[in-house]
Amino acid sequence: MSFRNFKDKIEEGDTVILYLSNHLHAIEVKPEIKNKKGELIENVYQTTFGALKVRNLIGSEYGSKVELSKGWGHVLQPTPELWSLTLPHRTQIIYTPDISMILLQLDLVPGCVVIEAGTGSGSLTHALIRRIRPHGHVYTFDFHDHRAMLAREEFEAHGIADFVTAQHRDVLAEGFGEDLNGKADAVFLDLPSPWTGVKHAVDAMKNEGGRFCSFSPCIEQVQRTCLALEEHSFQDISTMEILQTELKVSRRTIPVRDLSFLKHKSSNNPVEEKPSSEKNYIVGAWPATAPGHTGYLTVATLPPQYIRTKCKADKDMMEDSKADNQIELQTSDHENGKMCIAENP
Repeated sequence: MSFRNFKDKIEEGDTVILYLSNHLHAIEVKPEIKNKKGELIENVYQTTFGALKVRNLIGSEYGSKVELSKGWGHVLQPTPELWSLTLPHRTQIIYTPDISMILLQLDLVPGCVVIEAGTGSGSLTHALIRRIRPHGHVYTFDFHDHRAMLAREEFEAHGIADFVTAQHRDVLAEGFGEDLNGKADAVFLDLPSPWTGVKHAVDAMKNEGGRFCSFSPCIEQVQRTCLALEEHSFQDISTMEILQTELKVSRRTIPVRDLSFLKHKSSNNPVEEKPSSEKNYIVGAWPATAPGHTGYLTVATLPPQYIRTKCKADKDMMEDSKADNQIELQTSDHENGKMCIAENP
């Protein structure tokens, strides 16, 4: 239950993060586990620094140092950020740089109702739950029945099941269900064809409007999604790509030559090939490699219902006016043609 609240000591059933020299491992604190034969045996977790008897973690403080058979490590309180780095991958996941921007762009606060389509491995879902607690709720959907079942079991094991409802559903074909019509403050889509789900997102959002975000790896998907958003009266449509770059701070030694003789015009001293001194600088350098493309975030705002109705009425009026002008122009051209024929029998 360690995902639900921060606490001081580890209890049986918690999920802890074992930190070992820049390597992270998620461990479920169970004294005994079943082997392949179905027999209960002592839970011993094997690492590069030796074995860890999981039973010994019970009662230890979070952040404390734990002994292994060939070394030691630290046990940390799990967070959505640490969980994203250690979770079992059922699908490709969204990482912290994109997750942080998604939470910001969706304008989520405690008490919000948010819909997520594409549960996957649950990386984003854990972050959404932390943001909308304690009075909000996350409704997450996955096309794959087995993934949805595993997600429900995971949320239950982490003690956050009462903040999330995980369902198996093809939302592109069936929508989010009538029960969610007009209830959502925000909708997030991580689907192969998000433009198909835009109309369902409109149905699910409140009459006061809300925020929309989709994650797509291809720009062609983004183009079709933006066209669908415009068609359904969304405003402030924008697309961004999050590429995180970290500057590495290091100390560099620069060779320095003594060129003071250049101050004198008559000086004939040659320049020494070897530097006469060295100087140290602390510099911030760009990394040798840059992170590759992950995906595009397309965000938009759905205005309140009365604004959408007014905009639709204005649009219909403009289209009717264009149609009337076209009819008048065609009629005028037809009459002018008749007059020309009459004047030139």
